[in-house]
Amino acid sequence: MNTNRTDLSIVIPVYNDQEVLDELYKRLKNAVKEITEHYEIVFIDDGSTDESFLTLKYLQLSDSRVKILKLARNFGQQNSIAAGLTYASGDYIVLMDSDLQDKPEDIILLINKMEENDTDMAIAKWITRKDSFLKKSASNLFFHFSRYTTGIKYEKGLGVFRVIRKNVLDQIINIPETTGTILSLMYWSGIDYSVVELERDKRFAGTSGYNLMNMLQLTADRIFSYSLFPIRLATRMGVLLAFLAFGYALFLIAKYFLLENIAPGWTSTIVVIVLLFGINFLFLGIIGEYLGRIYIESKGRPKYVISRIMDNSKDEKSSK
Repeated sequence: MNTNRTDLSIVIPVYNDQEVLDELYKRLKNAVKEITEHYEIVFIDDGSTDESFLTLKYLQLSDSRVKILKLARNFGQQNSIAAGLTYASGDYIVLMDSDLQDKPEDIILLINKMEENDTDMAIAKWITRKDSFLKKSASNLFFHFSRYTTGIKYEKGLGVFRVIRKNVLDQIINIPETTGTILSLMYWSGIDYSVVELERDKRFAGTSGYNLMNMLQLTADRIFSYSLFPIRLATRMGVLLAFLAFGYALFLIAKYFLLENIAPGWTSTIVVIVLLFGINFLFLGIIGEYLGRIYIESKGRPKYVISRIMDNSKDEKSSK
């Protein structure tokens, strides 16, 4: 028997969550030990400004299965997820939030569903969410708009909380793409998944660092990285305006030959100019968004920089 194997990796991005980490670890340990003895918990400290990193170090002192990746600064949830998934070594990899809205006790339900349906991934679908009306409305709008514009198909209500087979994840985790997100890649790749309907708890403590601006950024990343919809929309609007302008020109010519007076209109001229300039700048912004992303991709910069890797289990193995 290979005692160094890892059956299960739990990947958890952390940002200013010192108040919840002790309880999270305790519940995780109790839940996972019923599944396997060969597991690891990979925490990614995404540039926390509180005592989260210190708390994680204390947890690691008593349990070598706790691994810590400390990012050099705050790179955002999606990039910290990518860092953790890249480092995880388990045959099955669980991804969950750190605020205990994702319940550790539900991990076994995801694994069982994936095995039962023989799929490569199982994802939690929230049937109840104890979030604010604004956050739920924004999430609903993001789902419909991104699905319509990108063509990426997935069910409504799916969360971050999921389990995925490592052999499948390995095929997409190293795709050299900077501006996209790893969760979008999972859906884009067509990985077959099962859905487990779960109730989501309230946040255990503290406040969420994931705000409306983060959601707007995620929306932009998905749309501009996986869709040509905005630039095609610009093209269609340009064609439409050209037809309208041509039709208006024919109308004025007809009035002229019918000897009707065509009164000069300063106001209408200014309105048309302002409208066309506004649309022009909108189109330039859309083109600039794509060019900017091409520029970022061409630089080849990493999605994240890891300042410290704390993995006591490797030290133990090398000393044997």
